[in-house]
Amino acid sequence: MAWPAAASSAELRDKIKTSKVLCVGAGGIGCELLKTLVLTGFEDIELIDMDTIETSNLNRQFLFRRKHVGQSKAKVAAEAVQRFRPNARILAHQGNVKDAAFGLDFFRRFKIVLNGLDNVEARRHVNRLCLAARVPLIESGTTGYLGQVTVHLRMRGAAGQVTAATECYECKPAPMVKSFPVCTIRNTPDKPIHCIVWAKDLLFARLFGRLEGATDLDEGAEGAAGAAQGDAALGSSGREADGAPGPSGEESPAAEDLSEFLAAEGENPSGYAARIFRRVFCADIESVLKMDKLWKNRKPPMPLRLGELLPEAGSAASGRASGGGADGGGEASACEALGMTDAHRLWSVEDNAQVFLESVRLFMSQRRAEVGAAVFDKDDALAVEFVAAASNLRSAAYGIPMQTLFAAKGMAGNIIHAIATTNAIVGGLIVVEALKILAGQPDKCKVTYVLEHQSSKRLLATMPPDGPSRGCAVCGTAQLRLAINTRTATLSHLVSQVLKKRLAMNEPTIMACGFMYEEGEGLQDDEVAANAALLPRVLADLPGGGLGHGVLAVVRDQSQDVTLQLLIEHQEEWDEEMQPDGFTVDGAAPAPAAAANGDAAAGPSGADAAEEDDDDDLVVVVEPHAADAKRKRAATDEAGVEAEEGREAARRRRGPADAGTGDAILLD
Repeated sequence: MAWPAAASSAELRDKIKTSKVLCVGAGGIGCELLKTLVLTGFEDIELIDMDTIETSNLNRQFLFRRKHVGQSKAKVAAEAVQRFRPNARILAHQGNVKDAAFGLDFFRRFKIVLNGLDNVEARRHVNRLCLAARVPLIESGTTGYLGQVTVHLRMRGAAGQVTAATECYECKPAPMVKSFPVCTIRNTPDKPIHCIVWAKDLLFARLFGRLEGATDLDEGAEGAAGAAQGDAALGSSGREADGAPGPSGEESPAAEDLSEFLAAEGENPSGYAARIFRRVFCADIESVLKMDKLWKNRKPPMPLRLGELLPEAGSAASGRASGGGADGGGEASACEALGMTDAHRLWSVEDNAQVFLESVRLFMSQRRAEVGAAVFDKDDALAVEFVAAASNLRSAAYGIPMQTLFAAKGMAGNIIHAIATTNAIVGGLIVVEALKILAGQPDKCKVTYVLEHQSSKRLLATMPPDGPSRGCAVCGTAQLRLAINTRTATLSHLVSQVLKKRLAMNEPTIMACGFMYEEGEGLQDDEVAANAALLPRVLADLPGGGLGHGVLAVVRDQSQDVTLQLLIEHQEEWDEEMQPDGFTVDGAAPAPAAAANGDAAAGPSGADAAEEDDDDDLVVVVEPHAADAKRKRAATDEAGVEAEEGREAARRRRGPADAGTGDAILLD
């Protein structure tokens, strides 16, 4: 029976009831997906989510109520939809999908896997397990009004032959989250996100976090290199605690600088807040202004003087804040204390100064026990208020547009605020594609994009999924190329930053001529210790001749059933502005072997060959590239226009969501 007539067949209804499906994620998309599955008739569902419910979830994750805050998302969601269909078997797991308990054998139990995850690393892990288990995967994502649903499968017949195959989740390169050079954030910010990062990852951490927990933004973390460059932001101003200039050209020791951010014994919270304001928004900026070379082609910043912004702050407190605010019970909030409760109103510089002073004062008076161990949390109202005010004050000093509290929270939490309607649409589209697979009609599956604006009077753009890419490192035959300084980079850096973070491996094993490093289950204690002892060693000095220039290593992850070839190339120098990670990873499919008669292996030629090469160029990239915009289309011209808008939605989902800032993504 042809689709969509098959959707109402008795045979499909029986399959819906008996098919075992796995939902990964019980967040914005996951809640809508689970609800739609149950209402469609699915009765055998398992659900995985490691998170607990937070207050900020309640406005769009409708299976949860305020009484559920702090409880497991998976378990509460399962209990909620059980009421819709009491005879359904819904098993909830609170855990990380990358845990060993959810390995290959676990995935083989399911007919279909449906993803509603919120991070790329977990998506890539699930993609690899589904490929290994030969289970169809339906992927999804939303970013505000934009969304998409994609189908990834390898269907096989009774004899094991491939009957249907699409690209896997990793066939198309996903741009990495953009990072920002340290020197730009510290001394020459020019975007709101630069100031947000500074306020959140440097100033908040320095005032309220662990003093010894240096970050890449700290003078202490950069050591002599930072001093040589003359970095002056927060910790290298060469000033004493009272803000007076130190000896000309002399850097204060890191320990002395950092101690200036500690409250002195007996110092009242309001006085401490005013002192920190003068230090970071006046003294440090005055110090940066002395670096003439920085301002040859840039507009110099303007120091902010507390006495000019808030004349009444001479008593070391802001006007309204000096009244004390609400020092009694309840959650501390500078905005509530100051009567500034509209999160969408753009504060003036004076408003930001008041919020900054009051938020510091409240931290030091009401939450003093947390100082020295606090960690930024986007659901912590006082922490968000502090970061918003501090970043806006820095923006004002550097002539950068300021942000509302609502916008600053989104940027600081690295999110675009989710929209429940988009999640509901995507949840329904996932189920539609699942029904096509269960009906035995995978050829009817579509890639669907939810658009923000109409295209050809439609808000949904559909197109057939592309086939597998020969140049994919996961499902194809790609060979990756790693450029790195093999004389300074350690094995620990290779494992944690390249293999686990960049390539999303879980338990990598590295094999090269005369060398092996292993992770995973089944290792004896002495083997674990021997592998751990290798981690601090630089790549070129590892046993068996090292992992130096020209070495071809085989990297395998048993838990994901993935094997990669990694060609290592030594690169001595790196541009911190262009390559802040200190390495690059890219690659392509190996050249086809020559035929017996000396001719190249048969393949497309002419224009077709050029387009195929476009599709197979890069496997792992740091930034988006033009190849993604040149994908072949099997749709009509009208559908092609819609598809291109859909691809823009996908690019926003997989990469920076805002071309203006390049800072925020949402995969929920």
